[in-house]
Amino acid sequence: MNRRKFIQNTAITGAGIATGVSAISCKEGESKTSETKKTTITSISKPNYISISTWNTESANTASGELLAKGKSALDAIIDGVAVEEANEENTTVGIGATPDREGNVTLDACVMSPDGDYGAVLAVENIVHVAALARKVMEETPHVIMASKGAEEFAYSQGFKKEKLLTPASEKAWKEWLKTSNYQPAINVENHDTIGMLAMDTSGEIAGVCTTSGLGYKMKGRVGDSPIIGAGLFVDDEVGAAVATGMGEEVLKTVGSFLVVELMRNGMSPQKACEEAIHRIVKKGDRYKDFQVAYIAMNKKGETGSYAIHEGFTMMKYQDGKSENINSDYFNKA
Repeated sequence: MNRRKFIQNTAITGAGIATGVSAISCKEGESKTSETKKTTITSISKPNYISISTWNTESANTASGELLAKGKSALDAIIDGVAVEEANEENTTVGIGATPDREGNVTLDACVMSPDGDYGAVLAVENIVHVAALARKVMEETPHVIMASKGAEEFAYSQGFKKEKLLTPASEKAWKEWLKTSNYQPAINVENHDTIGMLAMDTSGEIAGVCTTSGLGYKMKGRVGDSPIIGAGLFVDDEVGAAVATGMGEEVLKTVGSFLVVELMRNGMSPQKACEEAIHRIVKKGDRYKDFQVAYIAMNKKGETGSYAIHEGFTMMKYQDGKSENINSDYFNKA
């Protein structure tokens, strides 16, 4: 049963649906072959296919970009793109091999938004690797927009997803080592790289977005961050553009950050300026921002992109015209 179109973007705005996301790992040893440069905004004269993603997720973003180059839709490209990292056991913040919660259980969250404004999400799912694809199934095959925990897992099996153990020997060993101190203090640009967010524009000019994560490492059982929540971790309005967040999900949720970025672009801001303003909404609330990272990436219908973070170290992948770049983001805290 194909799900009805659940709501138009304007209705989403009116309902004030809000919340927010986390951030994916830039692993040591990940490919460094892509060009790295410092930039504040990337602009193209005319919309063309483009894929951007959080952190140095080169393999995933290149997979998405190459599919776009072949004429695949933005939605197809991003789901297949993030699947690369979901299947990567060395990535400890997404999919198989991800860092568990304090009880040793790996639970995954994901959401997706299509160009027509549809949305699907799954929360706290165990035993399923490709939760971004599962979120798409929720969007397209059910009358709902969010499914959680065991219900989402059972739905996955009904759709042909395989049951797989997500806790690998390496992540289990690290968890047991953590138990010796049980010290929960996420480090900036290390522990909180718990999301891969990806945005793409296809050759038809349509935009889609996705994010997928295991959430903060050693989180409390049942914790859900911003990544699967519409308007927080991800928001897409195909008439305007899209944004996705990474970092400390609790802080993104409090400001409905991705929705804010898109609304700022709707009112005339560039993607770069919109990302900067969204970060300023967080940091102006006090000096707690010194202890956590949040970053945004965004894209508008002109094909312009932007990114901004609280602290130095965040990067954005961009794939266009057969070229992959790892772009160093500008940041707020230059003290």
